[in-house]
Amino acid sequence: MSALPRSRFSLYLDLIRWDRPAGWLVCLWPTLSALWIAADGFPGWHLLAVFVLGTFFMRSAGCCVNDVADRDFDRHVKRTAARPVTSGAVSVKEALALGAVLALVSFGLVLTTNAAAIAWSVPAVLVAIAYPFSKRIISMPQAVLGIAFNFGIVIAFAAVQGQVPAVAWWMWLGNMFWVLAYDTEYAMVDRDDDLKIGIKTSAITLGRFDVAAIVLFYLLFLGIWGVALAPYGLGPLYWLATAAALAQGVWHWTLIRGRTREGCFKAFRVNHWLGATVFAGIAGSYLWRQIAIN
Repeated sequence: MSALPRSRFSLYLDLIRWDRPAGWLVCLWPTLSALWIAADGFPGWHLLAVFVLGTFFMRSAGCCVNDVADRDFDRHVKRTAARPVTSGAVSVKEALALGAVLALVSFGLVLTTNAAAIAWSVPAVLVAIAYPFSKRIISMPQAVLGIAFNFGIVIAFAAVQGQVPAVAWWMWLGNMFWVLAYDTEYAMVDRDDDLKIGIKTSAITLGRFDVAAIVLFYLLFLGIWGVALAPYGLGPLYWLATAAALAQGVWHWTLIRGRTREGCFKAFRVNHWLGATVFAGIAGSYLWRQIAIN
């Protein structure tokens, strides 16, 4: 018996990875961390809603562009061959139209903030569009992805303070190493397929040093953030959260050291918990400080 045809709505949900939230959550947690630091605590419901929804919609738009750009490659990769655009279930025009609508919704949310945030959102969109094509020419396209994902940190500070101070750029740098860590884990899943079709990834570039590099990336992420945020006196909760995140990094090493598809993919999928842990340490520290004052 043949399978029933899927609805357009169901295909669109698949296109934006609705059932795989890890991809937008790894963007969300550092953005919210920056928002709390910039606001010296809870930033208010308006900004919280803007950045939660904006992160989701912009990442979803990025998925549409990515799948259109990679459609000829994806059909040769086991994990991505059934994606809606690659399989022909959703046309290129449809995917781009959906991506444009989602990006406009995200931009509309930024318009409710201030001029500085609006200005920084423009290069954020341009880098997000450029990322899928970087895999053809750059040996570490994960760095381009990091730049795209890190704009949430920059825009968060701009929205709260009207400027982007030095601490934002230190957080930006630290988070770049986290993106390199989890997206190299992701790239390790498809390394065999990518070698056959000529895609460039950090997993291929790093070769046998991939696992060691990922461990170093985790250490640099947590270390740079620790140094950058030390002047804010966040207290024991933040450092406990950092220790818990470090423990998760050790767990990731146990998952990826065998370089199996299953282990590497699991490591990527659970990465958002590491970011959530760091954010919980930051938000919890501010909440505890407020309780102590009152």
